Amino acid sequence: MGKPTDITLKEISTATRSYVYRQPMKFGGRVVDSATLLHCQATVVGAHGRKKTVGIGEMPVGTSWAWPSKIPGALTQKILLELVERLAAAVSNQNISGDPLEITHQIAAYREKIADELTKERNLPEPIPKLAVMMVASPIEAAIHDAFGRSVGKNSFEIMTSEYLNRDLGAYLGDDFAQRSPDRFLSPKPKATMPLYHLVGALDPLTMADVKQRVNDGLPETLDEWIKTDGLSHLKIKLAGNDLDWDVGRIVEVNRVAELVSSDRKWKYSLDFNEQCPNEDYVLDLFERIDRLSNASFERVQYIEQPTPRDLSQRTDMTVHRIARLRPIVIDESLTDLQSLLLARQRGYTGIALKACKGQSECLLMGAAGAHYKMFVCVQDLTCIGGSFLHSAAVASRLPTVAGIEGNGRQYCPVGNDPYMKDYAPMFRVRYGTIPTELLDGPGLGFKWQPFQADA
Repeated sequence: MGKPTDITLKEISTATRSYVYRQPMKFGGRVVDSATLLHCQATVVGAHGRKKTVGIGEMPVGTSWAWPSKIPGALTQKILLELVERLAAAVSNQNISGDPLEITHQIAAYREKIADELTKERNLPEPIPKLAVMMVASPIEAAIHDAFGRSVGKNSFEIMTSEYLNRDLGAYLGDDFAQRSPDRFLSPKPKATMPLYHLVGALDPLTMADVKQRVNDGLPETLDEWIKTDGLSHLKIKLAGNDLDWDVGRIVEVNRVAELVSSDRKWKYSLDFNEQCPNEDYVLDLFERIDRLSNASFERVQYIEQPTPRDLSQRTDMTVHRIARLRPIVIDESLTDLQSLLLARQRGYTGIALKACKGQSECLLMGAAGAHYKMFVCVQDLTCIGGSFLHSAAVASRLPTVAGIEGNGRQYCPVGNDPYMKDYAPMFRVRYGTIPTELLDGPGLGFKWQPFQADA
């Protein structure tokens, strides 16, 4: 027996728009200089089939992150966009009904089947990774949650309760979560403000001495300029993971620049190796060296992101127990479901990185699991722009233990934020190192979506 607030999915539509970055970004040995934004609309009807409601979701198609491959990036992106188009067609008019967790759970079966079909049809040398499938389907999940909230005139996070959900978390996460609903692990209101983690990419200039030619678009172009303009206190440092001298030097130099701007600021750093480290010893050696060369740099490291390759099931030697004794170490690319989380815990991981690009339902479920297991929880970015960034920030603002929000779209692709500047400028113009997440308290995912101009 369902709830009177249940919805039925009638139609999913998709569109895309391409952007060129103002500056290239390097991570994991790859350079990215453009983005394709995927826009999805979900049309749903209420329990009595009369009132139609439209929900929206958007997300950059980050194939370089979700599907690193020898297959050309243009082809992997084309395949993923075909996957989401097929998925949208497959689930439209199937009368899939229930609450958002139930509906997206059913859609997950469709997306996996379509991914398998595409792999065979295209005779691909490798299967489409689950992470990439989740990413390209994430705006559909977002649109369904957004539509559900708007259909009852409430914020989507605030109605993750037994009053609106047909099944408890035990149905998705097992007996340990029976008789619990997601609201137990969510804040009733978004945090008023949150510090922003600013990205220091591997190609990003730290000072004018590193600049070969200025962009001259009115925005900061070096780390010291960004710190002065935005009042930053949290920095995410992208590292090579396979060049210890460079990585140590980069951390120490970033810290030097930060201290030159403000020596008394309470700096916090996260270190991101993007899976490039050969083993745990690499990180331990790095820690030993930065502690010796610049103890302040070492003390300011808040957490470490996944340093070694993502396939934990095959590489049983890839453990991080010793790193975890020094700092929280979070699983990112490997985290795709509860089983992967439990495996990561066995390997020594003490934290999880949630991303809106893995799906709204996945964020809610893994957020609950992380809290249950008392893990360090953070929310990370995918160079999200416009509404996708507001969605990501909304997720972070609702998880009680998350202390900061990543957001680098304003650095690399600010043009994507333009449609939202009228209503949400403070979310994109950082002041005193923070953003006012209290603005994300409206119906649906918490904000007003702006009109989308698709590519011709």
